Amino acid sequence: MSQGTPSEPDRSNGAELVIALGIVFIVLMMVIPLPGFMVDAILAISLAISIGVFLIGLFMEHVLQFSAFPAVILVATLLRLSLNVATTRLILMNGHEGHGAAGKVVETFGKIVVGGNVVVGLVIFLILVVINFVVITKGAGRVAEVAARFALDGMPGKQMAIDADLNSGNISADVARVRRKDLEREADFFGAMDGASKFVKGDAIAGLLITFINLVGGLMIGMANGMTLGNAAETFSILSVGDALVSQMPALMISTAAGVVVTRSATGDQLGRALRSQMLGSRRAVAATAGVLTLFALLPGMPAFPFLALAGALALSVRAVKKKEEAEVKAAAAAPKEPAKKPGSSEEIDAALPLDIFALEVGYELVQAVDPSMGGNLVDRIAALRKQMALDLGIVIPPVHVRDNLQLPPGVYRFLMLGTEIARGTTRAGRFLAMDASGGAPPIDGEATKDPAFGTPARWIPARDRELAEALGYTVVDHTTIIATHLSEVVRQNAHNILGRTELAHLFEVFSRTTPKLVEDLVPNLLSNGEVLRVMRNLLKEGVSIRDLRSILEALTEIAPATRDPEQLTEMTRQRLSRQITASFTGHDGTLSALVLDAPVEDMFRRSLREIAQGTGGALDPEMARQLGLALEAAVKRMAQAGRPACVVVAPDVRRYLRAFAERRCPSLSVLSFRELEPDVAIRPFETVGLGKAAA
Repeated sequence: MSQGTPSEPDRSNGAELVIALGIVFIVLMMVIPLPGFMVDAILAISLAISIGVFLIGLFMEHVLQFSAFPAVILVATLLRLSLNVATTRLILMNGHEGHGAAGKVVETFGKIVVGGNVVVGLVIFLILVVINFVVITKGAGRVAEVAARFALDGMPGKQMAIDADLNSGNISADVARVRRKDLEREADFFGAMDGASKFVKGDAIAGLLITFINLVGGLMIGMANGMTLGNAAETFSILSVGDALVSQMPALMISTAAGVVVTRSATGDQLGRALRSQMLGSRRAVAATAGVLTLFALLPGMPAFPFLALAGALALSVRAVKKKEEAEVKAAAAAPKEPAKKPGSSEEIDAALPLDIFALEVGYELVQAVDPSMGGNLVDRIAALRKQMALDLGIVIPPVHVRDNLQLPPGVYRFLMLGTEIARGTTRAGRFLAMDASGGAPPIDGEATKDPAFGTPARWIPARDRELAEALGYTVVDHTTIIATHLSEVVRQNAHNILGRTELAHLFEVFSRTTPKLVEDLVPNLLSNGEVLRVMRNLLKEGVSIRDLRSILEALTEIAPATRDPEQLTEMTRQRLSRQITASFTGHDGTLSALVLDAPVEDMFRRSLREIAQGTGGALDPEMARQLGLALEAAVKRMAQAGRPACVVVAPDVRRYLRAFAERRCPSLSVLSFRELEPDVAIRPFETVGLGKAAA
């Protein structure tokens, strides 16, 4: 068995070895004489490669499906040039023996394809060279050059858009990694295609020179071997033209495939499918074309049959499209519909009573971004967001009910929880939101605004300036991304309100499939559902994920015999989740950067707690509370500017009290205790918060 494991890598290495040896053989063909039958076989391989590459270019749906195309162009060009050298050697050495001197393929192209007429063959060859060199290759090279330039210029903005989707929870880290890799490969592909077009240009020029050398050299060698001028001209001209045509046909197909590959990116679909749907999809245009062809058929002297045949075929296609559309309409009409409820009936009133846990209402300008039938993908983004929230927070968000609301301004949307508005945002029709994530992008024209999700400065820019803004380093997002990102932040802020008894029961049901005993031991033997729900909500309210349900339930099972106070249970459970909490705030350098309280501030909170316990007051001095609040707000702002998650580390006995104090003033500040941090993590004080600084 140990000898069988490397069989797959051996096969892969064998294939790579064959390809490498094949390329070496192609180079050696230029110096090693080959017999005619072997040249025929290699010419057949060249034709097969060109046909296969051409068909792959037609059927591919994305450029990265054939990312090896530039290398294939190089190898195919090298193969054709090597064949040209091999056939030239045969023509010049054996041409005086007859038309079959360079193999059957060259002879067939020289005699049958051009009818043995040298002038016709030369004209056809020159036309093919002009088509390949001047039209197809030049145009494809220009398209590849522009595509490479735009791909490189737009890469920073696209990477920031991927980062924005990742940060908003719309995609996972693995998906973001794949998208970044595809983005780099696409830029490399267009850059390589820009250079590969030069191979085809050089191939066309080399074909002209080789044909001229064959003609002149053949005449000289033929006359040196005793042939008359006429026989030498007839023999070597047919051989030279046949060789030129047999090498030019694969070159034309390869260059056409290159043009198809670099121009098909605008269709976003397979070329044949796109042409069929876009060219035959407009019934009016097709019907008008059929009518014009019919008029051409009626003109005196015009051949009626081809025009009438084409007009009939187009008319049949129009009829087929019309029947298909009518069938779809009938199928939609025949679909069973729910019986309409009478206005004011009991059914209608009962249906209106339940409130959606989470709902999104949009103005009429945003209907296009929401409705899938109009090309909107917000529903799909919300589905992806629900999955991401399950991974990040450990809760399952109820389905978000999306509907339009004509009472809202056209570009406004709002989020509702149990029928009450909790957040809203505004968009601008025909504009994109440009945000400077790095803070170092140059200014850009646009309407100043704030990002609805995070409140950071941004600008509404016209659609035409999107690529410019991305090239300057801005993160540019459309209306769908704005709403999805805002929804992600609203869900995170209200996760503790979303989790109810029904949602908790669902989590227990999923968890019980693998560990049923743990839930049975805790609920209802030690704690009630309500008490567990309270602990879960407390954790979510402070941004702690409850996905590690096993650790949470085990902690509650151990702590519940000593206390059933939800606040005490929450504090002890947080300490059991120290590994998770520490990882959430540890930076890339392995340290935890945090604020620390000045010793007099901690003593002030302890004194207040003792007074509350003794029933002798306990309220903080209003002026001191104001100064401390201002100091915390300023420190949190400085941490955010430094790119660090805002957190403060305090003693365990004052953590809960400080959290209650900071909740209204700095809701983004996380309050941690030393017992909630792993012992091996290095804590780096970012700043010391005290009353003296606040006063200053």
